[in-house]
Amino acid sequence: MEIKYLPIIVISSVFAIYWYFTRTFKYWKKRNVVGPEPVALFGNIKDSTLRRKCIGEVLKEIYDQFPDQKVVGVYRMTTPCLLIRDLDIIKHVMIKDFDVFCDRGIEFSKEGLGANLFHADANTWRVLRTQFTPIFTSMKLKNMFHLMNNLGDNFLKYVESLEEGEHEIYQLMKRFTMSSIASCVFGLDFEKMQDQLPTLKKVDELVLKQSLFVELDMMYPGVLRKLNSSLFPAFVTDFFGNLVKKVVAERNNMPSERKDFMDILLELRKKGEIQNMKKTGSEDIKSTTVEITDGIIAAQAFVFYMAGYETTATTMTFFLYSLALNSELQDKLLLEIDDVVSKNNGELTYDVINNMVYLEQLFKETLRMHTVLEPLQRNANCDYKVPGTDIVIKKGMTVLVLPMGIHYDEKYYPNPEIFDPERFSPENSADRHPCAHMPFGIGPRNCIGYRFAKLQFRVGIVKFLSKYRVVPSKNTPNIIKYDPMRPVMGPVGGIHLNVIRRS
Repeated sequence: MEIKYLPIIVISSVFAIYWYFTRTFKYWKKRNVVGPEPVALFGNIKDSTLRRKCIGEVLKEIYDQFPDQKVVGVYRMTTPCLLIRDLDIIKHVMIKDFDVFCDRGIEFSKEGLGANLFHADANTWRVLRTQFTPIFTSMKLKNMFHLMNNLGDNFLKYVESLEEGEHEIYQLMKRFTMSSIASCVFGLDFEKMQDQLPTLKKVDELVLKQSLFVELDMMYPGVLRKLNSSLFPAFVTDFFGNLVKKVVAERNNMPSERKDFMDILLELRKKGEIQNMKKTGSEDIKSTTVEITDGIIAAQAFVFYMAGYETTATTMTFFLYSLALNSELQDKLLLEIDDVVSKNNGELTYDVINNMVYLEQLFKETLRMHTVLEPLQRNANCDYKVPGTDIVIKKGMTVLVLPMGIHYDEKYYPNPEIFDPERFSPENSADRHPCAHMPFGIGPRNCIGYRFAKLQFRVGIVKFLSKYRVVPSKNTPNIIKYDPMRPVMGPVGGIHLNVIRRS
């Protein structure tokens, strides 16, 4: 090749690459949908892709740029997506027209834990959700309360063994949530698992770390499923596979009397496969069958373990941080806890702990200011005209809902930067739009374990605050900085507070 042609080849190659990574960027302009200008390759999520900011923070900046728009056209890498800001449209997508948006659109290899209840395709999800919903009824949780209560007492003993003073709160709360998941879900004694802590730590590091596979799937939706690839390394898959085998062996392949999560799985395992019947029209009945393989069981073990301890520990951390910065609110909660406990002869019960009104208000306000999972994501399974607009969401397109944006929108929450639990008093929240507060998602595909998470939170917090209070330390941040290396909205380096024994 003659050297004189080299500049032409280089220029042509650069142009071709630039064209390829910007080829979709007129999609929303052609449809008269407003949105921020995209950047080649990255679209509108450059800071998230480069791990400078969490994806929730990046999308909130976009949400705030267009206060008068019902929807905003965005690009995740080169893929057009629609960010929904209007609460009524959100209600249509997440609830009323759920059958169109029942897929999360985050699929990967089923052999790589991809068949878990969070990531599973709509058909698999329907079958599994029907089977697992009975685990989280009020009656089942009430029967589980004595176990959770004992775990809370064990947690207090552990705290008492520590020196009074500054502690990193997330690590402290994680000990409680890990023990409750190990016991209530798998029937394992966390105190006897201390030799496995290095392995659990490695699992955490591998799962709770952002992977570029996520951005790859954004650019080429469905590529992980097509390549039969997983978001997680083999070490994680093997760990949960072995954990399930251990529990199954300890129960001699038969359900026990615990009636916990693993018992449900063992019941399903005996069936070999489960089926879900869905009416699709006036007379049409659609049947979906899921074979209960070891991989299916391991996938559910994975999602219940990770979601069950990580998100609750993070929420407890933000909760205590907010109380440390607002001592008068902490005093009010301590009075409620002391009053309730004393009226019940020093004992906690399921009904008593669920009727702590001020605790519930503080819990909801914490989740308003610090939603852990951002954004909510759904994929259209057919073309869909957005109600009240001329915009059509094409089949396969992803729509995004940002609780963080809504929770800080002054239209719904005046002075949103202020921690104010009175927003959730019965009189102040009675007429609030159902989609104005979505920390656990909303609609049929919301968090299946939110009742368990709330009970876990309440027991841990009430036990802890019955003996201790928290105050800022010299290392307590004035403003939370979220960790862009984590897939959940957690603080960089955790949160340090002084833990002080109450007199």
